Amino acid sequence: MARLRAFSWGLEAFWAPRVLAYLEGRSHPRDSLAPRIAFVAVHDGAIVGLVAGHRTRRHGCDGELQWIDVEPARRGTGTAAALVRELAGWFRTQGAARVCIDVDPANERARRFYARMGARPLDEHWWVWDDLPSTVR
Repeated sequence: MARLRAFSWGLEAFWAPRVLAYLEGRSHPRDSLAPRIAFVAVHDGAIVGLVAGHRTRRHGCDGELQWIDVEPARRGTGTAAALVRELAGWFRTQGAARVCIDVDPANERARRFYARMGARPLDEHWWVWDDLPSTVR
Protein backbone atom coordinates (compact mmCIF):
# COMPACT_ATOMS: atom_id res chain seq x y z
CA MET A 1 0.00 0.00 0.00
CA ALA A 2 2.87 2.34 0.78
CA ARG A 3 4.24 1.73 -2.73
CA LEU A 4 0.96 2.93 -4.22
CA ARG A 5 0.83 6.02 -1.97
CA ALA A 6 4.33 6.92 -3.14
CA PHE A 7 3.12 7.20 -6.75
CA SER A 8 1.20 10.32 -5.69
CA TRP A 9 3.71 11.86 -3.32
CA GLY A 10 6.74 10.99 -1.22
CA LEU A 11 8.64 7.75 -0.84
CA GLU A 12 7.52 4.27 0.12
CA ALA A 13 9.65 4.50 3.29
CA PHE A 14 7.73 7.64 4.27
CA TRP A 15 4.32 6.02 3.72
CA ALA A 16 4.86 2.54 5.21
CA PRO A 17 4.66 3.58 8.89
CA ARG A 18 1.91 6.14 8.17
CA VAL A 19 -0.35 3.67 6.39
CA LEU A 20 0.12 1.14 9.20
CA ALA A 21 -0.54 3.76 11.90
CA TYR A 22 -3.69 4.93 10.10
CA LEU A 23 -5.07 1.41 9.70
CA GLU A 24 -4.22 0.48 13.30
CA GLY A 25 -5.93 3.65 14.58
CA ARG A 26 -2.73 5.21 15.93
CA SER A 27 -2.83 8.12 13.47
CA HIS A 28 -5.92 10.29 13.53
CA PRO A 29 -6.89 12.63 10.73
CA ARG A 30 -8.70 15.69 12.10
CA ASP A 31 -12.23 14.89 13.31
CA SER A 32 -11.80 11.21 12.39
CA LEU A 33 -13.77 8.49 14.14
CA ALA A 34 -13.43 4.74 14.27
CA PRO A 35 -13.67 2.47 12.40
CA ARG A 36 -11.36 2.60 9.40
CA ILE A 37 -11.23 0.40 6.35
CA ALA A 38 -9.03 -0.19 3.32
CA PHE A 39 -9.66 -2.13 0.13
CA VAL A 40 -7.13 -3.12 -2.50
CA ALA A 41 -7.44 -3.99 -6.18
CA VAL A 42 -5.39 -6.95 -7.33
CA HIS A 43 -4.36 -7.76 -10.90
CA ASP A 44 -2.25 -10.81 -11.77
CA GLY A 45 -1.47 -11.31 -8.08
CA ALA A 46 -0.18 -7.76 -7.51
CA ILE A 47 -1.85 -4.92 -5.63
CA VAL A 48 -2.56 -2.24 -8.24
CA GLY A 49 -4.92 0.04 -6.35
CA LEU A 50 -6.08 1.00 -2.88
CA VAL A 51 -8.76 3.03 -1.19
CA ALA A 52 -9.02 3.83 2.51
CA GLY A 53 -11.62 5.66 4.52
CA HIS A 54 -13.03 6.28 7.95
CA ARG A 55 -15.95 7.78 9.81
CA THR A 56 -15.60 11.50 10.49
CA ARG A 57 -17.33 14.69 11.57
CA ARG A 58 -15.12 16.92 9.39
CA HIS A 59 -17.12 19.39 7.28
CA GLY A 60 -20.35 17.89 8.57
CA CYS A 61 -19.60 14.62 6.80
CA ASP A 62 -20.27 11.10 8.06
CA GLY A 63 -17.25 9.62 6.31
CA GLU A 64 -14.05 10.57 4.58
CA LEU A 65 -12.25 8.96 1.69
CA GLN A 66 -8.72 9.21 3.08
CA TRP A 67 -6.64 7.81 0.20
CA ILE A 68 -7.18 6.44 -3.25
CA ASP A 69 -4.28 5.40 -5.44
CA VAL A 70 -3.96 3.36 -8.61
CA GLU A 71 -0.74 2.33 -10.34
CA PRO A 72 -0.12 4.73 -13.21
CA ALA A 73 -0.30 1.92 -15.79
CA ARG A 74 -3.78 0.91 -14.50
CA ARG A 75 -5.29 4.42 -14.44
CA GLY A 76 -8.28 4.80 -16.72
CA THR A 77 -9.19 1.10 -16.47
CA GLY A 78 -12.08 1.43 -14.01
CA THR A 79 -9.97 0.38 -11.04
CA ALA A 80 -10.53 3.62 -9.11
CA ALA A 81 -14.28 3.53 -9.76
CA ALA A 82 -14.45 -0.06 -8.51
CA LEU A 83 -12.55 0.92 -5.37
CA VAL A 84 -14.90 3.85 -4.70
CA ARG A 85 -17.87 1.48 -5.10
CA GLU A 86 -16.34 -0.88 -2.51
CA LEU A 87 -15.82 1.99 -0.10
CA ALA A 88 -19.37 3.23 -0.74
CA GLY A 89 -20.67 -0.22 0.21
CA TRP A 90 -18.72 -0.12 3.45
CA PHE A 91 -20.01 3.36 4.25
CA ARG A 92 -23.54 2.01 3.62
CA THR A 93 -22.98 -0.66 6.31
CA GLN A 94 -21.78 2.10 8.65
CA GLY A 95 -24.86 4.26 8.08
CA ALA A 96 -22.62 6.97 6.61
CA ALA A 97 -24.06 8.86 3.64
CA ARG A 98 -22.32 12.23 3.37
CA VAL A 99 -18.70 11.49 2.46
CA CYS A 100 -15.96 14.04 1.80
CA ILE A 101 -12.53 13.95 0.21
CA ASP A 102 -9.65 16.42 0.10
CA VAL A 103 -8.68 17.05 -3.54
CA ASP A 104 -5.66 19.07 -4.64
CA PRO A 105 -7.01 22.10 -6.53
CA ALA A 106 -4.38 21.52 -9.24
CA ASN A 107 -5.37 17.88 -9.81
CA GLU A 108 -7.82 18.31 -12.67
CA ARG A 109 -7.83 14.60 -13.50
CA ALA A 110 -8.96 13.72 -9.98
CA ARG A 111 -11.59 16.47 -10.00
CA ARG A 112 -13.03 15.17 -13.29
CA PHE A 113 -13.07 11.64 -11.86
CA TYR A 114 -14.90 12.68 -8.67
CA ALA A 115 -17.40 14.71 -10.69
CA ARG A 116 -18.12 11.64 -12.87
CA MET A 117 -18.58 9.66 -9.66
CA GLY A 118 -21.21 12.16 -8.45
CA ALA A 119 -19.20 14.32 -6.05
CA ARG A 120 -19.35 18.09 -6.02
CA PRO A 121 -17.02 20.82 -4.76
CA LEU A 122 -17.52 21.85 -1.14
CA ASP A 123 -14.74 24.45 -1.16
CA GLU A 124 -11.37 24.94 -2.86
CA HIS A 125 -9.88 21.71 -1.45
CA TRP A 126 -12.83 19.58 -0.39
CA TRP A 127 -15.37 17.67 -2.44
CA VAL A 128 -18.44 15.87 -1.09
CA TRP A 129 -20.92 13.19 -1.97
CA ASP A 130 -24.18 14.08 -0.26
CA ASP A 131 -25.12 10.37 -0.32
CA LEU A 132 -22.19 8.29 -1.54
CA PRO A 133 -23.80 4.87 -0.96
CA SER A 134 -26.81 5.86 -3.10
CA THR A 135 -24.81 7.79 -5.70
CA VAL A 136 -22.18 5.14 -6.41
CA ARG A 137 -23.42 1.61 -6.95
